[in-house]
Amino acid sequence: MTRRTDWAEYESAASGAPRGRGIAGGDGPAVAGDTEYDGFTEGTGPEDGDGARAGGSRDGRPRGGRGRRRRTSGEAPAADGGASSSSRAEREEPPADPVERARAICLRLLTGTPRTRKQLADALRKREIPDEAAEEVLSRFEEVGLIDDGAFADAWVESRHHGRGLARRALARELRTKGVDPTLIDAAVSQLDSEQEEATARELIARKVRATRGLDRDKRLRRLAGMLARKGYPEGLALRVVRQALEEEGEDTHLLGDEPF
Repeated sequence: MTRRTDWAEYESAASGAPRGRGIAGGDGPAVAGDTEYDGFTEGTGPEDGDGARAGGSRDGRPRGGRGRRRRTSGEAPAADGGASSSSRAEREEPPADPVERARAICLRLLTGTPRTRKQLADALRKREIPDEAAEEVLSRFEEVGLIDDGAFADAWVESRHHGRGLARRALARELRTKGVDPTLIDAAVSQLDSEQEEATARELIARKVRATRGLDRDKRLRRLAGMLARKGYPEGLALRVVRQALEEEGEDTHLLGDEPF
């Protein structure tokens, strides 16, 4: 038969006894917070005549440790329960939803850097996202404004013109490589007019002309005009701005023709 034990009374009675044999031996106090140790459950005492003897376990064999928790049936050993079960879970884990994968990729790429729809589509294709999933995510991102090629083109023109001094022709070329629609490109580069382009070209030459001092006149002309050409400025505008800058430097430009540079 089992006997209900008043644990407060049991602990008080056992407080003078040597500690360290665990509650299974009946000689030590219960461990706070433990609910199952060596056949004990909270609020239940040992069975009469069947409890563990001092210094031993229930079956009479020596105990190997103090207050050791006995493994219940169905609890896997620690040695083969952790790594093997996790590796099995990884092998059995179904492949991720391609739509969720596409969404995560796009959000990561858009963090801190605007991108065009074509740039994101190329990235999804490179990661082998199915076309249907990519189209679904890209269309949804356009609906909510996360993809806006028109705003991208406007910001690109503003930044690259004032930051790098690029002209409309170079800006349009860059936007085409990023997959922006030609209509959106035309609308973006129309922010710049001929007067703004010429003013920017003069600023560029004013900063570079000093570095060409000491070179002969023709070489200075080719170097400065070539720099403007690489930034997309029309040839006629480039030659006119460079000649004026060289004349201000005291160079004689009257004999210079209009040959291409």
